[in-house]
Amino acid sequence: MRNLIIAYIKFWLRSTNQHGVHSPFVYNLVTKCFYDKSNFSAYKTLLDYRKALKSNQTKIEVTDLGAGSHVSKSNIRIVKDIAKNAGTTKQRAKLFYRLTNYFQPKNILELGTSMGIATHAMHLGCPEAKITTIEGCPNISKFTRQTFNTFKVTNTTVLTGDFKEVLSNITAENYDLIYFDGNHQKEATLDYFNTLLPTAHNNSVFIFDDIYWSKSMTEAWETIKKHPKVTVTIDTFFWGIVFFREEQAKEHFTIRI
Repeated sequence: MRNLIIAYIKFWLRSTNQHGVHSPFVYNLVTKCFYDKSNFSAYKTLLDYRKALKSNQTKIEVTDLGAGSHVSKSNIRIVKDIAKNAGTTKQRAKLFYRLTNYFQPKNILELGTSMGIATHAMHLGCPEAKITTIEGCPNISKFTRQTFNTFKVTNTTVLTGDFKEVLSNITAENYDLIYFDGNHQKEATLDYFNTLLPTAHNNSVFIFDDIYWSKSMTEAWETIKKHPKVTVTIDTFFWGIVFFREEQAKEHFTIRI
């Protein structure tokens, strides 16, 4: 936790808002999406989903294929605790809604479904999108699939298994948006990035969760930034956002949200 606090202080000191952004593409994204204060009607549905999870007492036996939890070491966990400790926060869920509403991606891939809070938010932001989400734990996958049915998340396919194995069967597609949130380790993160890089096009967006979760995750983020196909990145502290826009010079932004 101490290292995370130090990382955040350093982030805050080097970060800026829209006034420090000179790229029209990034400026529009920051002002029209990141900082959009509209009270979208979909926010109520988004919050109802989280509320249902945070009051759910169901116990789930968890199979963790990633780096594990910073909070719980037990493999028997209660849904409300998973939603509280590992689920997407309210503010980030709203940002997911705005991002998908802003970019209108047609084909979305998510690595790490968990309770489906982020998936649900992306569904609300772009109901016409085709969403594929992968969950490593069979019991969580089954529970979240049922929750999606309850909330009529009909545009989403939940796949279960080790990310690397599942990806070997689906990487022939092109993705407009990919959210990496399931294995917070350097080697795995870079492996997923390199595996999925061929599925990206000029307007694709890659979002990496918890880039300061550990020293190795930050190292993975710095490696991704340097990749020759990556042109624009935005560090929001909790997310690292990557663009492949060939028409833009390589530039890295650190934005407070």
